[in-house]
Amino acid sequence: MGHENGNAPPQVRDKRGDFLKGHPPIFKHSTDPLQANDWLRAIERQLEIAQCDDKDKVLYASGQLQGAALDWWDSFCFGCTKANPITWPEFRSAFHSHHVPAGLMKLKKEFLALKRRSMTVAEYHDKFIQLSRYAPTEVDEDEKRQELFMEGLNDGL
Repeated sequence: MGHENGNAPPQVRDKRGDFLKGHPPIFKHSTDPLQANDWLRAIERQLEIAQCDDKDKVLYASGQLQGAALDWWDSFCFGCTKANPITWPEFRSAFHSHHVPAGLMKLKKEFLALKRRSMTVAEYHDKFIQLSRYAPTEVDEDEKRQELFMEGLNDGL
């Protein structure tokens, strides 16, 4: 009788199920900052698709950590309290600063020195796009991006 007035209990979506449906990757450890950054981007995509809130984002993303990455996370959480839980921006920032920065400047230098050499134009284009993420101020305008691309493309021609 209580549901006749349209007062049916709201359906609770299984956000974890939605998150896992997208097969989010596991992260153990990588010396390649591109892999760590790509993992974080893939996780963020799945979290957005599952429409997770801040608390769920931290919980589900950290659930995809294993090995050395899980050891890092456990250590990071050691001083945290339930009264002051870790936010998603804090997780992102901590993950990024621990797993990505070691090779970041190296990748920026690699990007700025990128030349086509023996790569096909398509291979050069893909590498240019991939590495340009690590030099955002150098490619923040279309004209600058095109100029850098052409400089590396014309190397030795």
